[in-house]
Amino acid sequence: MNRKEHELPQVTKEWGWKYHHLGIPTSNIMPNERYLPQFKFYISGFPESSFGVEWMRFEPDSPMHELIKTVPHLAFEVDNLDTELKKHNFEILAAPNSPMDDVRVAMIKHMGAPIELIEFKKKKS
Repeated sequence: MNRKEHELPQVTKEWGWKYHHLGIPTSNIMPNERYLPQFKFYISGFPESSFGVEWMRFEPDSPMHELIKTVPHLAFEVDNLDTELKKHNFEILAAPNSPMDDVRVAMIKHMGAPIELIEFKKKKS
């Protein structure tokens, strides 16, 4: 697919994915870090960032894929994680998992970059 500079990416224009955040690996201790023990890394910044910037600081023995630990990733919210993974034949870097309550994520690889797909359990009003 060749798109023009002013056109939206296919994932937002056609597939309906919504931008969620930019995850950036860091070795610096950041303010208000939250630890995810199952993955051995800290996240911070997202609640305070108007742009959705999230910092990720990994423990040396974190089981995450090396690409995730070293290259910034874009994250998109999707309506159904399993459907999107089946529909597109992506290379999976991290299989679907639940890092927090009511959230499921998977990490894929696209053109050498990690991309996170996020599905939120919708709260009933």
